[in-house]
Amino acid sequence: MTRYIRYAAVFCALLLAALLVNAARVQVVQSGSYDDNPANRRPTIARYGQPRGDILVDGRPVTGSKDTGEQLRYERTYTDGPLYAPVTGFASQVYGTTLLEHTEDGVLAGTDPLLTAFPLLNDLTRGRAAGGDVVTTLNRAAQRAAYAGLAGRKGAVAAIEPATGRILALVSAPSYDPSLLSGNGRSVERAWARLNADPDKPMLNRAVRQTYPPGSTFKVVTAAAALDAGVVTDLDAPTDSPDPYRLPGTTTSLTNEGEGCADAPLRDAFMWSCNTVFAKLGVRVGAEAMVATAQSFGFNDTGVRIPFSVAPSTFDTSVDKAQLALSSIGQYNTRATPLQMAMVAAAVANGGQLRAPYLVERTTRANGATVGAAGSRPARQVMYPSTAYRLRELMTDVVREGTGTNAAIPGAVVGGKTGTAQHGLGNSGTPYAWFVSWAKGAGDVEPSVAVAVVVEDAAADRGEISGGGDAAPIARAVMEAVLRS
Repeated sequence: MTRYIRYAAVFCALLLAALLVNAARVQVVQSGSYDDNPANRRPTIARYGQPRGDILVDGRPVTGSKDTGEQLRYERTYTDGPLYAPVTGFASQVYGTTLLEHTEDGVLAGTDPLLTAFPLLNDLTRGRAAGGDVVTTLNRAAQRAAYAGLAGRKGAVAAIEPATGRILALVSAPSYDPSLLSGNGRSVERAWARLNADPDKPMLNRAVRQTYPPGSTFKVVTAAAALDAGVVTDLDAPTDSPDPYRLPGTTTSLTNEGEGCADAPLRDAFMWSCNTVFAKLGVRVGAEAMVATAQSFGFNDTGVRIPFSVAPSTFDTSVDKAQLALSSIGQYNTRATPLQMAMVAAAVANGGQLRAPYLVERTTRANGATVGAAGSRPARQVMYPSTAYRLRELMTDVVREGTGTNAAIPGAVVGGKTGTAQHGLGNSGTPYAWFVSWAKGAGDVEPSVAVAVVVEDAAADRGEISGGGDAAPIARAVMEAVLRS
């Protein structure tokens, strides 16, 4: 009898062991496949079962979480949603996440292992830390100034602190309210369809995801290449440039909007934006040196992240002399994001050194303890310091007495460059109005802000002055906001 009891006990023990092995197989070995199974709603319920961490600007949150009392309990909310949409992106229960909501999702959702002191314990218990916060580099006043300046018009603004690479403003217009996409009701589907069908593309982040022909603002890069290469050694010496200038190997003549560009020295050509002078300078510098200079500024770089990706700005590496001439005045295949052109202005302002731009200052736990910090950003020397010094002089002349006088700020030193970029079939479209600039306050040792502005539907005429009339006042407002703060 005892023997049968012993057999039964062993059999029960084997059954228990099999049960434990199967439980381990399901909960450990196959847990990933169950978690990823679309039919399993537990991860989704857990994701929205607690408030999401916040994105902060100047120490204050511009996001929040709303308790709906439903199964997917917490929905994302946004303060001044359209103002910060090009930075935050959206966090939708239906359509996922974009921009900072996407790249910093681990911190915001509480799944980043760094948010807890015992990550392995959380893995075993399937626990989730409270969502952490993302502290941005944005300057609230500069962001508001840029947004107000673009009100009612299509365009974008990017502002950078030259010495560090901190992004101070990033605005795209028209914009949208990300909270429209937060929940999971029919209204979210209707908002998604409406936003995607809008011909003005409000969800397009024009500051970092749209490239434009930079027009005459690219002449900053061409001037840097010419000065670095020694093609120009004296800002006030004649450049031996005809007006009109026949593009090499063609019968096409390039002209200028204004008078006085024939044989103009670099100082005057930069101030009044003479196409003929800069087209010929680009050809004299040569394709190899022009490409090298453009790429040192960041053109053709496909890996720029701030931390979300930035569309690469382009300078064609395979051009003949006529195409090089047009590329050197920001036309042909030359394309740039507003962030890229802000980087160009920042490099000039920072003595020829370019700091990689970034948008996240640090990430923190819910209690404010720092999890990760941006730290010092690497810098690269994109031009000789002497070249940067002379470009600062040229850009200052533009604002003091050239096409950029609308950017002048009393008591501050401001440098800038206007630009209009033609586009469309036969250049029939309304030119984009550009302005790139930097500013140094009265008490500052070095410039504290660099800005790029593009206005797609500029109201001015087709002349160079549209950059000064439409874009320069917006840049001035952004620079003033930074200098005041």
